[in-house]
Amino acid sequence: MEILPLSPFKVVIDGIKEAGGEADKFCYQCGKCDTVCPWNRVRKFFIRRMINQAKFGVVPFESEDLWLCATCGNCVQRCPRGVEIIDVMRAMRRIMVPDGVVPASIPNLRTIMTSLASVGNPWGQEPNDRANWAKDLEVKEFGEGTELLYFPCCYPSYEPRLKKVSQATANILNKAGVDFGILGSKENCCGESVRKAGNEVLFKRLARENIKTFIENGVKKILLSSPHCYHTFKNEYPEFKVNFEVVHISQYLFELIKKGKLKFTKEYGKKVTYHDPCYLGRHNGIYDEPREVLKRIPGLELIEMAESREESLCCGMGGGRIWMETAKGERFSDLRLEQAIGVGAEVLVTACPYCITQFEDSRLTLKDSEVLQIMDITEILQEVI
Repeated sequence: MEILPLSPFKVVIDGIKEAGGEADKFCYQCGKCDTVCPWNRVRKFFIRRMINQAKFGVVPFESEDLWLCATCGNCVQRCPRGVEIIDVMRAMRRIMVPDGVVPASIPNLRTIMTSLASVGNPWGQEPNDRANWAKDLEVKEFGEGTELLYFPCCYPSYEPRLKKVSQATANILNKAGVDFGILGSKENCCGESVRKAGNEVLFKRLARENIKTFIENGVKKILLSSPHCYHTFKNEYPEFKVNFEVVHISQYLFELIKKGKLKFTKEYGKKVTYHDPCYLGRHNGIYDEPREVLKRIPGLELIEMAESREESLCCGMGGGRIWMETAKGERFSDLRLEQAIGVGAEVLVTACPYCITQFEDSRLTLKDSEVLQIMDITEILQEVI
C-alpha cells in the first residue's frame, strides 16, 4: 500500500468529480457491493475495502484488485448510499496510470494503449484496413447529407469473428433501404476501454479526433454495434460540448420492424436465450427493444435465464478487462454459458462484441462446443429476412 502525499483524500475526490461522480457520498461499509459482485463467485474481491481505502487516499499499488473491476454496474445499482463505485475505481486507476504509463504488471494493456495511441485501433492494424469488412458489400463512404453513420467499433472492423456482425448489419440496412455510410480509416477507437482503465489522456485525444472527424463530415446521427461505443458517444462525448443523436443497433432494428421496413421470409425454429450486456442494460436501460426484435421472429422461442435484465450476469470484459488476462476458472462467461444451457437454449444471443468474444472463448471449453451457438442479434435477423 502507498499513501498519497499532500491532501490524499482531495486527490481521489477530485478524480471522482472529474469522472462525473458525486464525491460527497460516503460508504456505509454495509458490504452489499461485495455480495452482488460477480468476482465473488470465482474468487475473493472486497470492493468496500477499496472504497474505504479511497476515502483515506490509500491506493493499493501492489494489488491486482484495482484492475479487477469490470464496471458492470451491479454494485452501483444496489448501493443504498448511492456511492459512485465505478467512478471511485476510475479515479484510483487514473492515479496508477500517470501520463498514460501503464504498470508493467499488465503488459497486454500497455501494448493495447500503445497501439491505440499510434494507429487508433487496439491491434496495431493499418487504419486503411478498417473498412475491409465492407468489401464486396454495398456500403458507401459517409458524406455530407448521408442520413446515418454506421460506426461498427474496432472489433467488428478488424476481428474475423466479429466482422460477421458488421456485415450482417450492413446487409440488414441495405435490405431496409436505409441511407447510411461509414467513415472507415477516418475514424478511431471510441476510447471507452482505455478511459475505464485509467488513461484519461489517451481517451480525450481519441474522443477529440473522432469528434473533429464527425463534425467535418457532417455527422448528426450515429448507429452503433457496441454498447460500449453507444455509452461513450451518448454519455461521455457530450463532455466535449457536442451532442450527436446516438442509436444502438437493437433499438434501430426494432424501429425498422415496427415501420414495416423489414419483412420476415423464413422461420428460425430454435430455442434462444438473450444475454443483456451491462453497458446496454444496467448502464443505459435498454432491455425491451432487443427482446421485442427476437419475439417477432417467426418460429423463435425466447427463453429467459434467471439472471436477466437488471440482474444480468456480466461477461467480465468491461472496465478495460477486454485487454487483460483472466485466470482459468475465473471467467464469468463460463458461468453464463452454463446458465444458457441450463434453460435449454440452443442459441445464446446478445448485442455486444465484447460479450460475443468472451462467450466464444468460453464455448470452446465446453465438453461439447456445438451444444450452444453464440450469435449477435443482427446475425439471427439476417437469416430470416
